[in-house]
Amino acid sequence: MAFGMVTRLRRAGWTSAAWMLATILAALALTVAALAASLPQPEGRPLLEISGRITATNRNAAAVFDRAMLEKLGLRTLRTGTAWTDGVKVFEGVLVRDLLAAVGAERATMMRAVALNDYVVDIPLSDFQRYDAIIALSMDGRELTARDKGPLWIVYPRDQFGELQDERYDARWIWQLKQLILS
Repeated sequence: MAFGMVTRLRRAGWTSAAWMLATILAALALTVAALAASLPQPEGRPLLEISGRITATNRNAAAVFDRAMLEKLGLRTLRTGTAWTDGVKVFEGVLVRDLLAAVGAERATMMRAVALNDYVVDIPLSDFQRYDAIIALSMDGRELTARDKGPLWIVYPRDQFGELQDERYDARWIWQLKQLILS
């Protein structure tokens, strides 16, 4: 329909009008594509903001998630020991790679993770292809709170891979996670 209209406008000598219409249609197509890549708005208290090299957003060029949105991505259980707790703990959370896919982070290679206390750590995204690391929402069946390393904690499958029992990886176990910046 639009193509026929442009053709008729050209025949009528309205080339600038045709170009204007083509520009408007192109902008409309880009807007529709952007809306298709948008995420729903959080209905609960926002827990995590993701920005940087992402294509799916819902607030000011960022992706903001509440607990329900994270849970909707699918929860995984991970049993592992940590350097900060006694014994094996049972964590439940979202696979980091699933979260990265949800925000369209295909072009990103690094993640800067920021905690509530402003602790910052840079993590290569290759970690999340190699290991089933999660962003934990609960530990031993109890929702994580700021008092016990929550509300979000990046947890690696430490017991399944000997190389993860190393201080380089321990530094990546960021708790009280609030923000991810992808580059």
